[in-house]
Amino acid sequence: MAFDWFRRRYTDFKGEAESSPPNAESTPPPAAESAAMSPEDYLAFAKAAYANLKARAAAQATQAKVVSPATPAAESPASEGSAPAVAATEAVSPPSPPEQSAAAASFFDLAPRAAERLQALKATAVEEPEPMAAAVAAPPPEPAAEEVVFDEGFRWSAEILAAQGRKPEEISVEEISWLQKLRRGLGKTRLNLINQLKALIGRGPLDQEAVETIETMLLQADVGVEATEQIIQALQKRMREEVVPPEEAVKYLKQQMRQMLTVGDPTFAPQRGRLNIWLIVGVNGVGKTTTIGKIAHVARQSGYQCLIAAADTFRAAAVEQLKIWAERAGVDVIANPSPNADPAAVVFDAINAAKARGTELLLVDTAGRLQNKKNLMEELAKIRRIIDKKAPEAKVESLLVLDATQGQNGLRQAQVFAEVAKLTGVILTKLDSTAKGGIALAITQQMHLPIRFIGAGEGLEDLRPFSSYEFVEALLSEY
Repeated sequence: MAFDWFRRRYTDFKGEAESSPPNAESTPPPAAESAAMSPEDYLAFAKAAYANLKARAAAQATQAKVVSPATPAAESPASEGSAPAVAATEAVSPPSPPEQSAAAASFFDLAPRAAERLQALKATAVEEPEPMAAAVAAPPPEPAAEEVVFDEGFRWSAEILAAQGRKPEEISVEEISWLQKLRRGLGKTRLNLINQLKALIGRGPLDQEAVETIETMLLQADVGVEATEQIIQALQKRMREEVVPPEEAVKYLKQQMRQMLTVGDPTFAPQRGRLNIWLIVGVNGVGKTTTIGKIAHVARQSGYQCLIAAADTFRAAAVEQLKIWAERAGVDVIANPSPNADPAAVVFDAINAAKARGTELLLVDTAGRLQNKKNLMEELAKIRRIIDKKAPEAKVESLLVLDATQGQNGLRQAQVFAEVAKLTGVILTKLDSTAKGGIALAITQQMHLPIRFIGAGEGLEDLRPFSSYEFVEALLSEY
């Protein structure tokens, strides 16, 4: 059983209907749930979630120990590496009398015999045990990396999930780890915002000076002029209707941000049982290639059959870099070894391969040069014609990768790509401590495009589907 990141639930993917809609828990209206739980309730929820995760990890470890012994190797005739070792064991084992039972033999009788067998094995099969040990020990590095510690970050992450209506037994280690990474990635912006908000809280009800302070604070966080004006106008309207305490102003600020970040349908997932083609566009240097590898990892982890098309044939070493990330994600790459190959031809071959393999998600890497928009437009238009002709039934998305550290410069890139590609969403990458998280609001308000994925690090696990609620809470959490 694995965790489907697009639907935020555990599933085995075997009996799931094609029409099963993605779970909207990633972007819930949390007001009712939050009001119903006290800090003590959240603490109890976090402890229960932690206990469930530890129990699940212990069960997996026990299952791994049951599967790992060498006995299955003797039962499996297909294991070539284990056959010589088994044969050697049988060859050197001394014949035991048929009338002697296992219960009759004592430890002192068996110990010398075992020592003799060990010496015989070392002499006759000295090279066999090492490859077998390496083969058994190589696969399990992933579970060890998922271990979590019950600390402040865990409590905060569990509280965020509890506010979204989740149950302790439904929470995964991956979710906890991701929320902690997101909180750390927004740490610099969060500290600046929280420090200024705390200063306002000590001054009593909001006045015009406090509103101007909030406006400056949002602009410094790269929220953008349009989004800032919208937030300030809504706050001023609320102030005209009633006296707004600073604590209520923070809650209202969160609510406004969530609404602004929710553009279109908040649920986003490949449709099962059909071919989904996602064109990944963006200028060179924003992390487009690594993002494709991370999306492929999320899709494969969530139970989708995935394939990558290396259609960025103009940038040096782009194909080789993509192959490295695809190998990490465990996904195949369709590429043309010829230098400067036609990107549309690569997409043509990739669609054929995807149909032959029953692929559900085809990720297409495209060229990111902006020196000549005319050539870029022609290339993307040619790729779209190939897709429309070869896979008219496919669900096509065009996702723009933006570097969060570039701030307002990223918006200008988005405007250029909006002219040449039919963009349907944005992927915000490199949201580490050097980035200003407010750029997400500027994107949704100025470009009117939904944010589909968000990246908070360089690792394979550091990119996940976007949730407006989790993002805002990580941006304005109190601790």
